[in-house]
Amino acid sequence: MSAKILVIEDEKDMQEVICDNLQFENYTVATANDGEEGLHKILHTNPDLIILDIMLPKKNGIEICKEIRNQSITTPILFLTARASEIDRVLGLEIGGDDYLCKPFFMRELLARVKVLLRRTQKSSPSKTLHIGKSVVDLQRFTVCNNGQQHEMSHYEVDIIQLLFAHRGQVVDRNTILDKIWGVDAYPSNRTVDNYIVKIRKKIEPNPNKPKYFITVHGVGYKLTEDTN
Repeated sequence: MSAKILVIEDEKDMQEVICDNLQFENYTVATANDGEEGLHKILHTNPDLIILDIMLPKKNGIEICKEIRNQSITTPILFLTARASEIDRVLGLEIGGDDYLCKPFFMRELLARVKVLLRRTQKSSPSKTLHIGKSVVDLQRFTVCNNGQQHEMSHYEVDIIQLLFAHRGQVVDRNTILDKIWGVDAYPSNRTVDNYIVKIRKKIEPNPNKPKYFITVHGVGYKLTEDTN
């Protein structure tokens, strides 16, 4: 069965181009022209992936993302934005978005991101958790709990944790992380990995400035210490 993708985009030409390319790749595609219609379709059609423009009439993409994450809907979200400011990028990911593309973009890049996000969702294991120190990472809900607090995590954060956990005590270089998590057809940089490690440390490390578990190996990459108790 093909994956169901909901495209929430008010620019008609952009919406049509995205839909045509997704359908050519044999995805089932639905569309919404504004934020309110998009939110309604998310809640009633259960898509496998949401492609979500930030600047929408009636309800913007950030508001939609917040609403569905507050309802524990973990459907992956790929943000689209014409605003290249860092605040849009960071805010979008921190409130529950999984990836973003800045307009204009190459369609092959969008298709590569879609493929990675869907593959990640299919690999998720129900009710599986990882224990790192006093933190419990829920691989299905994309959350981490520690000291009585729960933090939302993006798909990328959870995938990086799983990769490092599977190679505890070993150094995983940045290029391997990029290939395994983003895929060879995507276009992130080594700095992307560093930024996500910073986010992970803030949610798991007792002192993010002096990490105990997620260790930097300068000039190479990162490792998760073998002693995660």
